Amino acid sequence: MNPNITQILNSIGLGDPRASEELLPLVYEELRKLAHVRLSHEQAGQTLQATGLVHEAYLRLVGPEHADEIDWDGRGHFFGAAAEAMRRILIDRARAKATQKRGGDRKQIRLDWTLVALDDCVTEFIALDEALIRLEKTDARKAELVKLRFFAGLTLQQASQSLGISLSTAERDWAFARAWLYNELREES
Repeated sequence: MNPNITQILNSIGLGDPRASEELLPLVYEELRKLAHVRLSHEQAGQTLQATGLVHEAYLRLVGPEHADEIDWDGRGHFFGAAAEAMRRILIDRARAKATQKRGGDRKQIRLDWTLVALDDCVTEFIALDEALIRLEKTDARKAELVKLRFFAGLTLQQASQSLGISLSTAERDWAFARAWLYNELREES
């Protein structure tokens, strides 16, 4: 872990306007990789690129309009928030597309995490988000694990480190969350 990132995150939390500029070069490549993994499964011709997703997520995290909301508890917290920001951006896009193109009808979703394409599965993507919100009310850690895996593209090892839990706990949580989401989404369709 780069200690500079934690120090800069603390400075941002204290209101140092230069700290955001110092942070971006340190986290940009990692955020871009996360965004690229997430968007690599999207349909060809996708209008949102990894760079755009990173920039929009970064602005939501440390932009001037969010300065009073920033209180980072280290690198893991920052990247967890980045995953959440990317998730919200993609959900907002999916909802907009569902409203425009598909009328919001729901269909059954397959829990094949690597094949979800936002342009093809807009309603499924929204159903997944709604189920994830319900899971968060039941077990926030399991919901956070799903967000880190699905929206940030982290491995179980990386997600367990980010959450500060053991790999075996992450594996159990992942198995439970997948089964729980499958049942929730099956009942909706």
